[in-house]
Amino acid sequence: MFELGRAKYSFYSSRDKQSMADLIADADIVINMVGKYYDTKALEDTDKFPYLNYKVSTSVHEANVTVPATIAELCKELQVDNMIHVSSAAANPNSVSEWARTKYEGEQEVLKAYPWATIVRPTQMFGNEDKLLNWFANMAARFPAVPLVDGGHALTQPVWADDVARTINRIIDDPEKFEGRRVDCFGAQDYSYKELAKFVYDITEQDPVLADIPAEVAKYSAQVLQYEGSPMLTPDMVDLMTEDYLPEMTSEGYAAQKQQDKVFTMADLGVVATPIEKIAFKYLHRFRKGGHFILAEGYH
Repeated sequence: MFELGRAKYSFYSSRDKQSMADLIADADIVINMVGKYYDTKALEDTDKFPYLNYKVSTSVHEANVTVPATIAELCKELQVDNMIHVSSAAANPNSVSEWARTKYEGEQEVLKAYPWATIVRPTQMFGNEDKLLNWFANMAARFPAVPLVDGGHALTQPVWADDVARTINRIIDDPEKFEGRRVDCFGAQDYSYKELAKFVYDITEQDPVLADIPAEVAKYSAQVLQYEGSPMLTPDMVDLMTEDYLPEMTSEGYAAQKQQDKVFTMADLGVVATPIEKIAFKYLHRFRKGGHFILAEGYH
């Protein structure tokens, strides 16, 4: 919670509605960013061999659907003036990815409970701690080969996290204008995952094998990697990589929707998409062996 120019950190549990109500009660605007891309799992004792079971403690569905719906219900009950729900451009009821399907379902549940909510739909975000460009660099640091699911031909249009934050700030400046509307956030250019991989490795000077792997084969590795604490690859992530991760419409389509006051973009709020080339080097050069100045003649 932010009040009078400062952040106030308060405990709440997504399974304790009263703790959430206590947090929301004094808010004028609630911004929901709760979400997960993998099921959190934990071991529990059982009566039969092997006497242990790996159970789901928090599911993707709970984080992406149940929690946002509860927040929206509380916003209505407590008469919160405005609510902003951060979803995803990948939200799609027909996606092969459970994550994308639940993001869409979460939007619908929010609007059902709080029809005045503003839905913010960013594409994949890049920035200092992203799970997009850092993903490629970390995979190359850990493994000799980096998988390109179905050849890495699917397209994505990454947006800088700071641009999304600026967009949300602009919504907060005049929240009534965006009640019940959607704001799509996307970058300046689209790329295939293969192009992104090459872009990252041009910066980091890593030289992994880029392996063209069919989705069904990639899932074998994902079945193992999904059990990491913060998994780098899950079967559902593989599914998501088989589909384009793009804004819903062309520029012309957005122009038509804007005339009907249905859908806005970052540009409508005065936020110009920052090219990925201007930001990525700042946080990817740390993956270079020898450091930032390794290419400077005579430095070492």
